[in-house]
Amino acid sequence: MAFLQKILFVEDDPDIQMVAQLALEAVGGYTVQMCSSGMEALAVAEQFAPDLILLDVMMPGMDGPTTLAELRKKPTLANTPVVFMTARVQRHEIEQYLELGAADVISKPFDPMTLSSQVAAIWTKAHETGSR
Repeated sequence: MAFLQKILFVEDDPDIQMVAQLALEAVGGYTVQMCSSGMEALAVAEQFAPDLILLDVMMPGMDGPTTLAELRKKPTLANTPVVFMTARVQRHEIEQYLELGAADVISKPFDPMTLSSQVAAIWTKAHETGSR
């Protein structure tokens, strides 16, 4: 199994970006590429070649589900695990995200001290089950 090293994080809120990047880099030891929009993610994702993508659901312009659909059109990203990060975590919403092809969902607000371990657990599960 490959190791989780590079995470593409797509989030429009600068405060959440800062906290999550610090948590993932300082606590988890990951390399994080931050994007503020779905369009920015589409522009940099293939070149960055992430092992995993963390994707906000509600963003202006292009929302998370639309961004996921566009990312899946790129052959090099078709099987990259995607995790939605959102405050919209009612059961039917989570089921919808999973049906769209998300590997899992992390609810906001998240705990910065456990974010990297949550991401690692999702990564492991995605690779064991072969899901994306």
